[in-house]
Amino acid sequence: MTDEMLRAPAEVKYAEELDWLESVDDSPKPFSWRLSPRMVRLFILGSEPSDGLDREIPQKWFGDRSFVERSIVTLASDRGLLLIGDPGTGKSWLAELLSAAISRNSTLVVQGTAGTTEDHIKYSWNVSMVIAKGQSRESMIPSPIMNAMEQGVIGRFEELTRSTSDVQDALISILSEKYVSIPELDDDNIVFAQPGFSIIATANSRDRGVNDLSSALKRRFNFVRIPVVTNKRSEAEIVRFRTTELLKRHQLELELPPTLLDILLQSFADLRAAAASATSDDERLESALSTAEQIGVLEDAILHSQFFGDRTLRARTLAGSLVGSLARRTPEDLAILNKFWHGVIEPRSKKDEDGPWAEFLDGGREAIAKLS
Repeated sequence: MTDEMLRAPAEVKYAEELDWLESVDDSPKPFSWRLSPRMVRLFILGSEPSDGLDREIPQKWFGDRSFVERSIVTLASDRGLLLIGDPGTGKSWLAELLSAAISRNSTLVVQGTAGTTEDHIKYSWNVSMVIAKGQSRESMIPSPIMNAMEQGVIGRFEELTRSTSDVQDALISILSEKYVSIPELDDDNIVFAQPGFSIIATANSRDRGVNDLSSALKRRFNFVRIPVVTNKRSEAEIVRFRTTELLKRHQLELELPPTLLDILLQSFADLRAAAASATSDDERLESALSTAEQIGVLEDAILHSQFFGDRTLRARTLAGSLVGSLARRTPEDLAILNKFWHGVIEPRSKKDEDGPWAEFLDGGREAIAKLS
């Protein structure tokens, strides 16, 4: 089944694993949860020998254990959960994994945008059915959030701060009252949330000021702040995990040389340090320099090597992908990258004249020259 999907949701991708965990789970479960809090944590963070399981459960989200535990406790208390952090910190992936483990359904999602309306979080109408038979529960189109309420499962709201204040206000009543009124109907005009319903929302910390959350809405959520991964070892684990998934999805047999992964990680670390010491936005790349963007750079380089190279990942290709991915503003970002290449990459290459850093230097220079 997963082969027929471009991207299978977590509950489909890990269905066999979730079935097995459910079969051996004898711990108490809140509400209508499919797994106990202990097993939810284990599914997300992976198993250890001390867990005493007959099989190994791989780690799927890489971050501080306390963030996952606080998220699970919040949902068990039926409060809303708000995951907030910079782009690429894994907020949406964590929300998907939590929904998959708790409800076996992570697809009840509302995407917050400037165009999101109350209808997207409550309900709308099938116009042709309304014309033919009038307004009724049959002619009503429930939102993903309303479906989650009726089923007693987790609903998700992505990029909450990108939605308008009207939408956020409508969410307050859902989180506090746990029901939605349908004034257009005379009978059967209230949808009550079933036990197990909650909402996981995500917010980009860089969107602060777009549509700030009201104090009333903030009170309905427990906040879990997901920091940017700066630990080199943890970041390497995330990149390897995602790269392995990429290679499997594309059915590619291509080796990721450890030296090239080190170059990628070190380059991003150096770029972040340069951004931190910059005195103005003009001296910083527009990119957030997140782990997700590293994965994007690596994916681009792998596919380029597969389709237009000799199916071997090389430092020159990696450098071209990095420059192409991060140079979003012209000429500002190119000037920053050019300065970085001369001031940081060139000295590294002189210590490694016949190694990958020298090839990485040449590949980056070529890419900058082509884009300038």
